[in-house]
Amino acid sequence: MSDTGTETEAGARPGPGAPLLPAPAAPREAGGGEPPRLGSFLARAAAATAVLTVLGAALGLVRDQAIARYFGASDASDAFLIAWTVPEMAATLLIEDGMALLLVPAFSLALSRRGAGAGKEITVGVADAEASDPVRELVAATLPRLFLLLSGGAALLIAGAPWVVGVLAPGLADPRLAVDCTRLTAVTVLTFGITGYFSAALRAHRSFLPPAGVYVAYNAGIIGTTLALHAVWGVRAAAAGVALGSVLMILTQLPVFLRFVPLRRPRLPRFGRRATRTAPPLGFAVLAPVILFVVSRQSQVLVERFLASTLPAGAISHLNYAQKVAQLPMVLSLMICTVTFPVVARAMAAGEREKARLRVERDLALAGTVVLLGTAVVLGYAPQIIEVLFQRGAFDASDTGSTAQVMRVYALGLLGHCLVGALSRPFFSSGRPTWFPAFAMGTGLVVTTGAGYALTYRFGVDGIATANALGISTTALLLLMGLGTRVVPIRARSVAFSLGRLAGASLAAGAAGWACAPLVPDPVLSLAAGCLLVPAVFLLTGLALRSPELASLLVPIRRRFLDGR
Repeated sequence: MSDTGTETEAGARPGPGAPLLPAPAAPREAGGGEPPRLGSFLARAAAATAVLTVLGAALGLVRDQAIARYFGASDASDAFLIAWTVPEMAATLLIEDGMALLLVPAFSLALSRRGAGAGKEITVGVADAEASDPVRELVAATLPRLFLLLSGGAALLIAGAPWVVGVLAPGLADPRLAVDCTRLTAVTVLTFGITGYFSAALRAHRSFLPPAGVYVAYNAGIIGTTLALHAVWGVRAAAAGVALGSVLMILTQLPVFLRFVPLRRPRLPRFGRRATRTAPPLGFAVLAPVILFVVSRQSQVLVERFLASTLPAGAISHLNYAQKVAQLPMVLSLMICTVTFPVVARAMAAGEREKARLRVERDLALAGTVVLLGTAVVLGYAPQIIEVLFQRGAFDASDTGSTAQVMRVYALGLLGHCLVGALSRPFFSSGRPTWFPAFAMGTGLVVTTGAGYALTYRFGVDGIATANALGISTTALLLLMGLGTRVVPIRARSVAFSLGRLAGASLAAGAAGWACAPLVPDPVLSLAAGCLLVPAVFLLTGLALRSPELASLLVPIRRRFLDGR
């Protein structure tokens, strides 16, 4: 019997109805799954990361509230959001996805090689061991080059800001304000790159709190600068806050990074002995698929902004506010995968494919549960959420209605966004070249572009949001079908059945919230009631549909109750 209790014979696979999230069992045998201490550490790390992520997201909402209050949904806010495309793309490419997908496996492999060679200090000597430290070699080979590359990219973006704005939003009547804001936000190409590098290194060392806290510092910088200078600089104050906040992201992680990876020059091997190269390679063959995947993913935002620039003023702002709020459940769900990604990467580096499979399947089950519960809340209470968060100052009731309607459409693609984030990590966990994620993302981008052009003229911003949901869901389906045959042998049919049951529960809970939300006139009280109603309906419907994931979550409660008796 396997250590998970889900296989009955050696090598046998459970059917599609088997749970992906097994009930708590006895301590695992050697070689199977994760030891209890590691599982407990990952749970605490995920919880602490989620707390800091929620705090960062809350400050992000305060940031958006400040911009909405002072500038509403106007030409000024549209100009800032065009410039916001730069840090938005840079965050995905250099912090959240690209840098992490490249460097977490690289640092994990370097740490594995460091651990395998730890005993050599006795026979070779401390000086030689320090000279061939794979982690230091990796930093020395990558960080200086990355700094020069990103500095050049930021300088080019500052110089070419007029052209960039013309490409992103050709429909703007007066692009000068957007150009000024873009030049201020262009510094994030450098600062986000260094932030992402530090984050990947720290996560590989299983230090998760500093990387999780970077958005707290970032949003605090934007809020403070906006509040202090909006009367003098207008919306340019928010763009300047982006630059300041991005510097604070680096300072948040720098002390811990220096503690784990001291930047001192390695000693040369004694007696002229040639140093053995132990750092994992990061050549073009490894870089290109990751960069193409991330750029293709973020290009969905570019397509949306391009299409929205042809609509009346305020359309880009409505899309932005709707997307930011709607994607909060997705961001929270991916905290699980962020914490466990180094575990998967180390398992793949050690050749432990079964351990990687178990970890990925649990992650998909947990992340799917979180994001689909959040989807139900968004579907049911979008108007109340937007009214509570944004309806004040220049952001009026008509803006609330338009934004809430778009947010409900965006919610239909939240599961796709979550799966793309969760499934892309295992593809790149081995540190080897793989082009399939880029192909899947490119296919989704084609669907988004085609559907956007077909739907925007008739349905406006709702058509753009629909195209987003269709494109990202296409990508998620392709990644789910391709992962098991290419990298980690997950049970794709079991995952699909599991997520299907959870999606049914989410739709039922969302419909219940949609029907009951107008019964309470006060938006705060209505939203508070929804936070009780929607999870209850989600759980009961999931149990009625025999969702093994929701049933397994009740097992610890049931055991405690029986133990208490």
